[in-house]
Amino acid sequence: MTVDNLQERTGAVTFKGQPITLLGPEPRIGDPAPEFSLTTGDLSNVTREILLDEGRRAALLIAVPSLDTPVCSLESQKFNQRLGEIPGDVAVAVVSMDLPFAQARWCAAQGDVKLQMLSDYRDHSFGLNYGLMIRELGFLARAVIIVAKDGTISYVEIVPEIAAEPDYDRALQAAAAVA
Repeated sequence: MTVDNLQERTGAVTFKGQPITLLGPEPRIGDPAPEFSLTTGDLSNVTREILLDEGRRAALLIAVPSLDTPVCSLESQKFNQRLGEIPGDVAVAVVSMDLPFAQARWCAAQGDVKLQMLSDYRDHSFGLNYGLMIRELGFLARAVIIVAKDGTISYVEIVPEIAAEPDYDRALQAAAAVA
């Protein structure tokens, strides 16, 4: 998939009140979750199948623009603090365009981080396939997506204003429901 032939969704979200454009198809509940290849801290790749452990677990994917921003840092901290509310058969990962080294630096500064950090810096397959790549900024839109064990999308929240936080309670309830 090249950027030239991607669907553009203008005004789907705003950044500081200004409409911006998302690249890729809008993720919809019930649709098959698109493939992706994300990079871990040791530079290995994680695919959708690996994250879902071949159907033995669901996945809560927390897309943030950059951990080096206050709202993304706060959001990741809050999800990390509430991990106990998520069943053990749900993988939880923060996905951003940050390099794995920047993600590791953020984790080290926070202390006890149990969230898995995954980077979409290499081929942007997560951002483009899930319709979360911000054309104007080169970051991911703030979103929470849950992929059920069967590989379908079971929950989507694309936060309408990039500078706002997601609905944590709804996301955690949806994660518990797919376990």
